[in-house]
Amino acid sequence: MSSPSSSADAQAQLIFAPNAAHNTLSLTTIKFLSACFAGAVAGILGLQNFYGFALFLVSTVFTSFSIWTINCGTKPDKFVPGGWKSMINPGTDNAFTFVLVWTLFYGIVHVYD
Repeated sequence: MSSPSSSADAQAQLIFAPNAAHNTLSLTTIKFLSACFAGAVAGILGLQNFYGFALFLVSTVFTSFSIWTINCGTKPDKFVPGGWKSMINPGTDNAFTFVLVWTLFYGIVHVYD
């Protein structure tokens, strides 16, 4: 009888490292573009305070859900190291990117308000 940790180790050995690295890079790129787009939308709409961050949260959840259902076939553990937890984590870089693009577009569009 095998322990749960040994079965997890055996399952991790089935993952082909170059494919996992490519999937991680693709996921990072998609999250980055999603954060940029959400920041631009928040800035153009003139959202302030928690409304802008709520848009970022909705954008992150929608992007993760789309990847989870369309690309992973509801089994992200097979394709993404870390599974659904790493899919839904926006990362600090993407959060800072969102704020940067948000303030940029807000300043450009609402400069004379």
